[in-house]
Amino acid sequence: MGGVSGIVASGVPVVVFVVAQAVAGNLVVSIIAAVASALAVAGWRLARGEAVQPALSGLLGVAVCAVVAWRTGEAKGFFLLGIWTSLVYGGVFLLSVLVRRPLVGVIWHLVNGEGQDWRRDRRVVRAYDLASLAWVLVFGARFVVQRWLYDSQYADTWLGWVRIAMGVPLAALAAAVTVWAIRRSRQAAAPARRRRAA
Repeated sequence: MGGVSGIVASGVPVVVFVVAQAVAGNLVVSIIAAVASALAVAGWRLARGEAVQPALSGLLGVAVCAVVAWRTGEAKGFFLLGIWTSLVYGGVFLLSVLVRRPLVGVIWHLVNGEGQDWRRDRRVVRAYDLASLAWVLVFGARFVVQRWLYDSQYADTWLGWVRIAMGVPLAALAAAVTVWAIRRSRQAAAPARRRRAA
């Protein structure tokens, strides 16, 4: 929902942390680099006149990750919050499908002020179910793979790179399913809109 700037805001500090850790091999240097990049991204977003809340939320998220890494004394601690957040997000999306209120549809129509009438059309609900389940798969895959890596001997060398690889590419696939579901919803609602206009 944050668009391209949201992707940049969330991805840059992680990439900076991973690269700094690979180059310097020093946790303190990597933490400072990640926090500095998060500050730079927040400043860039504010300078562009974008909303303050996403910029501050991104900065807060990086700060929490940095604190966890500092407290654990291990670079892999930087990714611990993201791992467990994936589990929570995946669970919320799955629960929304089980209770017949797929979160993709709820969020889209809430943000656009279109109400929840879409839930009366089974085809639209099924489309949003599929879109929500796509996000369940993304978050579930991130949790399973990254949690396994966190506990493995490969954590220091591979966890950060896998986190980057499972970021934008998987999100793009789920976003494509989401766009399809939204288009299906709008196509189903088009006849009703035409009747109201007439």
